[in-house]
Amino acid sequence: MLEDNLENTLHHEVGLISWNRRPPLRLRHWCYSGALLYIREDFESVDKKTWLQETIVSMAVAGAIIGAGVGGWMNDRFGRKISILVADFLFFVGAIIMALSPAPWMIILGRVFVGLGVGMASMTAPLYISESSPHRIRGALVSTNGLLITGGQFLSYLVNLAFTHVKGNWRWMLGVAGVPALVQFVLMLSLPESPRWLFRNGKEDEARSIIEKIYTSEEVEDELQALRISIEQDKANESSLGDGGMFGQLKNAWRNDVVRRGLYAGITVQVAQQFVGINTGMYYSPTIIQFAGFASNKTAMALSLITSGLNAIGSIVSICFVDRYGRRRLMIISMMGIISCLVVLSFVFYRASVTAPDISRTESAFFGANSTCPAYTKANDATSWGCTRCLEKDTGCAFCSAGTSLYHAGACLASNDVVKGACQAAKRTWYTEGCPSKMGFLAVVFLGLYIIIYSPGMGTVPWIVNSEIYPLKYRGFGGGVAAVANWTSNLIVSQTYLTLTEHLGSSGTFLLFAAFSLTGLVFIFFFVPETKGLQFEEVEKMLQKGYSPFKKRPGKGKNLKEGHEV
Repeated sequence: MLEDNLENTLHHEVGLISWNRRPPLRLRHWCYSGALLYIREDFESVDKKTWLQETIVSMAVAGAIIGAGVGGWMNDRFGRKISILVADFLFFVGAIIMALSPAPWMIILGRVFVGLGVGMASMTAPLYISESSPHRIRGALVSTNGLLITGGQFLSYLVNLAFTHVKGNWRWMLGVAGVPALVQFVLMLSLPESPRWLFRNGKEDEARSIIEKIYTSEEVEDELQALRISIEQDKANESSLGDGGMFGQLKNAWRNDVVRRGLYAGITVQVAQQFVGINTGMYYSPTIIQFAGFASNKTAMALSLITSGLNAIGSIVSICFVDRYGRRRLMIISMMGIISCLVVLSFVFYRASVTAPDISRTESAFFGANSTCPAYTKANDATSWGCTRCLEKDTGCAFCSAGTSLYHAGACLASNDVVKGACQAAKRTWYTEGCPSKMGFLAVVFLGLYIIIYSPGMGTVPWIVNSEIYPLKYRGFGGGVAAVANWTSNLIVSQTYLTLTEHLGSSGTFLLFAAFSLTGLVFIFFFVPETKGLQFEEVEKMLQKGYSPFKKRPGKGKNLKEGHEV
């Protein structure tokens, strides 16, 4: 009976909302990571200015920071459903603006609209699903949200490949992302509001009718009684502390031991999720694959399609194990695997750089003196130049492979379309981002392994934790604050990645992320409790006493008053 009710209500909700937590943004990010290769071809300023590439990618994240802050307030004030509808509208507008952009500044504007929407939705969807789910399968249902997101990511790369040879390719890649947002907006109108939000706002009859569709008849009264107790306690606390508007809520939340400790855990996992460097793999995966020595745009996107598919597979693992083995254990195992992969990737990229082909004066002169890169010709140390030095941003050069083998000494040429055409006409490969390397295959393998280890743990679990660790009154507020921390961290990582690779190299950048990941692992161990199988009120009681990884985890409540789900 319970499973039938859930199938009728939650499966529809999960299917739609999973496109909304971050999916339209994710679809845009993944479409954008491939579209960036072609935007650079259309706009010379974007191709030549690293900061402009980073800004276009990162403006969605900047908008998400604002949207997450507003979204937390909107969730508590107007409900989960209204927040999702507003986010859908912003997603759609952003997609249209990007598709019609005549210049890079308009792409940036569209990205800001998308970001505002994703910030509002990023914590709303898992919160909505969590509040409509029995604790026994709450983690699996929120993980299903992650599966559908990663499925959307995979689909977006198929969209990229489909539009590769279409006129206006990148415009179609970005514009088509408005379709799921429009469809969801229409379908979302038929879905109910969160029953817990309704009950807290005095709409008990509406809440009861929804709860009756989710729970068995024997459980309905227990759920309603648990909600009443929770709300009475909240109102008693409000009377003693006073309200004081938004700033008063912030002050009261921080003075509340449960909320403050919940924020320690919620912010920790959200910041750690970003500082493992995953979104460099998401946003820049085609570029990273080119760094590994795969020069073709189409090849880079095809290999990125594989990594996105692995991300979806990892989400399935989360669905199967998050309610069986727990949130905390999955995150710790995931972080240990991430650190290992990042260290190996650092070594692979280091070996790729030191074994890159040399530059041959004979090969460079083959295309004529005017084709040789001026920076190479004028360099005092030109005899020591290799492919890696040729491709550094300050040179304005490109590498054309040798005619005999990709791995033999090649030519350092001026980076322009005429010379590129001459190189390719000679049946050679043109490189602008990374050098040919026998280690390139290993880089792709460990990038894929990194993603599949990340996905079931750090990919989905932080959103699960933040959907269940705060009291009902502060659930929107807490989720919003944690989402702001997530997107702020995301902005820092995505805005600095290409600059870091210029100064530290790909090897040094991955090693830096490994150090951040190790720090995150330590913080997760000490600040993040296990919430598997606990009803919301039991989580509150655990935080009220204070969490320590060395304390015994509390057992599940036996009756309503001792800890039923609220």
